[in-house]
Amino acid sequence: MMSLLDALANSSESASLKQLANATELHPSTAHRILAAMTNARFVERQDAGTYRLGIRLLELGAIVKSRISLREVALPFMQELHEQIGEAINLGARHDDEIVYLERTSSGRSLVRVVYLVGGRAPLHLTSLGKLFLAADGPQKIREYAKRTGLPGKTPHSLTTLATLEKELDKVRRHDIAYDVEEAEIGLKCVAAPIRDDEGQIIAALSVSAPVDRHDPDWAKQVKKTADAVSQALGYTGLKK
Repeated sequence: MMSLLDALANSSESASLKQLANATELHPSTAHRILAAMTNARFVERQDAGTYRLGIRLLELGAIVKSRISLREVALPFMQELHEQIGEAINLGARHDDEIVYLERTSSGRSLVRVVYLVGGRAPLHLTSLGKLFLAADGPQKIREYAKRTGLPGKTPHSLTTLATLEKELDKVRRHDIAYDVEEAEIGLKCVAAPIRDDEGQIIAALSVSAPVDRHDPDWAKQVKKTADAVSQALGYTGLKK
């Protein structure tokens, strides 16, 4: 049954019994018997031409699975693994209007820098590496509207407080799919973030590593990107935007 489902999933069009039997290396009579049972259960639909395609029941089950997925529960094991690798704080955040909301955080336990944004905390999008990923996904018009609405307030001398500097930064984010915050939200703190995408390829959250500037390692960018990609895959992202 699973091999037949995989074969149907890999076929861009409805497939004949012969094609499915060849793809799965099942005897045609065996394939036909299993397909009949799957058709009765609505996992497969049989066309008038005698061909088969995936059925609506799979869509229904997929919607149930998606509704029951907890982003935090899915991401936390990956965050903990990354935390063990580098020994620094790992943050999970999502966008809410013009702010980033921190959903989860693993504490480094050794940072002397006061971390302003804890779980449940909020920050303007342009002040954090997490938030910049969401802004970068917006079009130029939406970014201008964001700048006008918020006024791009700053927290430190390094904050991006003009539309020109923000747009330049977001261009880098789009090219590399990685965002940085270099003492823009808090003096002495540097963060690097990567996006988490859902099954439709939309950014729904992001992961970041935050640490004092003098402890920051350039290699963390690759590690946080790899971890964020793993969370995306666990949520059903295949690398393609729908």
